[in-house]
Amino acid sequence: MDIKPIRNEQDHKLALKSVSHLFDNQPEIGSPEFDYMEIMILLIEAYENEHYRIAPPEPVEAIKFRMEQMGLTMKDLEPAIGGSGRVSEVLNRKRNLTLPMIRKLHKQFSIPLESLVN
Repeated sequence: MDIKPIRNEQDHKLALKSVSHLFDNQPEIGSPEFDYMEIMILLIEAYENEHYRIAPPEPVEAIKFRMEQMGLTMKDLEPAIGGSGRVSEVLNRKRNLTLPMIRKLHKQFSIPLESLVN
């Protein structure tokens, strides 16, 4: 069990290959194999976070996604955004979110701030 930094795509592929079989037959917690898997996953995640960064969604898409997840209607957004006309304007990208709207959407619907201020 050789552990080394992941510096390039080839290292990344080898690291993925070295732990892939452990996902199907997960070793016992505390065993050397489990420790190896845990360390390699941390290295893989660090490499992927640096090289395959996923941008947060656009604010309106984040709102629509949360609406779908929670079964919300436009009416449900009114306390956070304003009247039905304002909700419609925001969802149709004719009006930008304001700071108070962002705060309320985050607080009421747990939409990540990073997604709302993108």
